[in-house]
Amino acid sequence: MRLTDLIKDLNILKINGNSDIGINKIEYDSRKVTQNDVFVAVRGYKTDGHKYIEQAVKNGAAAVIAEEHTENIKVCEIIVDNTRRALSAAAAAYYGEPAKKMKLIGITGTNGKTTTTYLVKSILEFAGHKVGLIGTNQNMIGANVIPTEHTTPESLELQKLFADMVSSGVEYCVMEVSSHSLCLDRVYNNPFYIGAFTNLTQDHLDFHKTMDEYAKAKSILFTMCERAVVNADDSYVKAVLGGAGCKVVKYGIDKKSDICAKNIKYNQRGVLFEVETPFGNENIRLDIPGRFSVYNALCAIGICQATGIGISDIAKALVLAKGVKGRAEVVNIPTDYTVMIDYAHTPDGLENIIKTVKGFAKGRVITVFGCGGDRDAAKRPKMGKIAGELSDFCVVTSDNPRTENPQLIIDDILKGMTEFKEKYTAICDRTEAIEYAMCFAKANDVIILAGKGHETYQILKDKTIHYDEREIVRDILAKINSEA
Repeated sequence: MRLTDLIKDLNILKINGNSDIGINKIEYDSRKVTQNDVFVAVRGYKTDGHKYIEQAVKNGAAAVIAEEHTENIKVCEIIVDNTRRALSAAAAAYYGEPAKKMKLIGITGTNGKTTTTYLVKSILEFAGHKVGLIGTNQNMIGANVIPTEHTTPESLELQKLFADMVSSGVEYCVMEVSSHSLCLDRVYNNPFYIGAFTNLTQDHLDFHKTMDEYAKAKSILFTMCERAVVNADDSYVKAVLGGAGCKVVKYGIDKKSDICAKNIKYNQRGVLFEVETPFGNENIRLDIPGRFSVYNALCAIGICQATGIGISDIAKALVLAKGVKGRAEVVNIPTDYTVMIDYAHTPDGLENIIKTVKGFAKGRVITVFGCGGDRDAAKRPKMGKIAGELSDFCVVTSDNPRTENPQLIIDDILKGMTEFKEKYTAICDRTEAIEYAMCFAKANDVIILAGKGHETYQILKDKTIHYDEREIVRDILAKINSEA
């Protein structure tokens, strides 16, 4: 590929040297640069790619894209106003603009993104389309699973994934779009066919600082899409839509909306409701429990109707849809109590799962939870208060402590639980906490293991260890039975 073709869509301030040269590939990690590559100097949280320009040139870079001039380098230098945006645009050009060759559906919000992407994928596949998925749990091309590190990959990896999808015949790509990815231009300049908004509750304030800034980040998606499907019941819906000029479809339960749920019935297997839409009404059954599942289903219905799928086919597809790993997931063990794993790691997410379980639990609700380290500390006492108020008993423990002292994180949580001292215990080691809950449980109780969800690891101060709560629960049960 010629460098001139690679940089055709960049906002270039200056070019130093000859840009009419052949190039090999693009890299933003200087350690991966080889002969005739283009190195993009991206500014990050912990370091600045401009510091590694000389190393990239030594490794063989034929050109550098940067925001500032570097003295004494003898390769072509393209100066741009924003290297993150340049990386996204250059990656799209390198891979042949793959996002323009399929229909992108982006879903943003605090909670519900993962489940909604899977529901949309299920409906589209039921209608005969080949679908790609990008999200927190995994990336998928049809049924082929591809591991993931971020909810939304960096733009270079994202464009490669798009290209792989196109070459595999994917018609629709359904993806979670995180607020980080929007702020950091990972999805910059991608043409979204549909953008969807689930909800906005407290999370990531270590990054965004305020809820208004968090909403502003989410609003970026709706400047990039042709159509929007949004939650009318959420108080931030106007802020998230911002000045979006796209066609908007609203869904909801409480407020007047284009797509609304009526006559909702909840049980431990799932939800039943009647949906009213501009294209007809239908009875919906989804075998995932909770009020939040109704919202997820409504969002999926709005998206899929916008693609032209009839409400009758949508209803048939939702009956067949399965739950997502780590979302209200029941661990299959031979006990007279239930253990459920859920990704709830925000105040709203924790409230949703506890209320859902209380709606069908015949016994007590025992919540085992913690909060992640190096993340928004303000939500810790709020989560403690919610768990204390709603649960019959809590075991406060570690989540992913990262570089923080796990006991200090627990202390922050307990500040919100001062009025519930008879309803909790605190055990720092998560495995010991789970064992305590299982030994404490009686017939018909439900234990909620909140926070880890689909994760099969735990991030400690100096290392990341394998940690799958399904395995942990079964190992503990075997230990309990052997000691009986």
